[in-house]
Amino acid sequence: MLTSTRSARPRVKDAPRTRTATNSHGNSRGNPPATGRASSTPSVLYPLDFVYARAGVPPPDVTLVQPDEIPSPYHSLLVHQNDMTVTLERHFGGRVVLRPLSTFSSGHSYFRRVLLAQEYSGRPVEMGAIRMRLDAFSQRIRTQIRQNEVPLGRILRDGGVDFKSVAKVFLAITPNPEMMGVFWMREPRTLYGRQTEVMYRGAKIGDIVEVLPLV
Repeated sequence: MLTSTRSARPRVKDAPRTRTATNSHGNSRGNPPATGRASSTPSVLYPLDFVYARAGVPPPDVTLVQPDEIPSPYHSLLVHQNDMTVTLERHFGGRVVLRPLSTFSSGHSYFRRVLLAQEYSGRPVEMGAIRMRLDAFSQRIRTQIRQNEVPLGRILRDGGVDFKSVAKVFLAITPNPEMMGVFWMREPRTLYGRQTEVMYRGAKIGDIVEVLPLV
């Protein structure tokens, strides 16, 4: 559960061979405000930092990394453009289920932070923060997403939605206490993740930050 604490800016550390966190205009990416509207220049943790800021939770520290700097098995789980739900199920050898952590609407977008876990053991396999334009989908798919019972990738795949998840940056993350609790961690150790854009019919309809637990 999110606890109410004073919010802080996400700290992006410099690292060798790391790309600078800039937007398409070359400006430094900032942290979105903790209001109902997201920034037009979101950070490399968006929408995870936006969800945290709304709850008053300080974001984790993050370092940008290149794909070849991501160790195994995280590399094969992150460096691809496949459906993440299917990728996780293949790696962990079983069906994954969704556990909603927080959900809300802001403007034309629907936000949710969820935990994916193994169905048979309850073991966490991913935490994801999602911003999605629901008006891109049929009413049936919108309803399924808002029910927060099924992973997004499975909903879109079963609904015949030909979408693509395009990785924009890859992340090495020092978890905050809330993230450590979600992942059953006793001490902070480096986690890996990515920020992706969801593309459908040639247009961007969403943003996702996906964070993997220790594997």
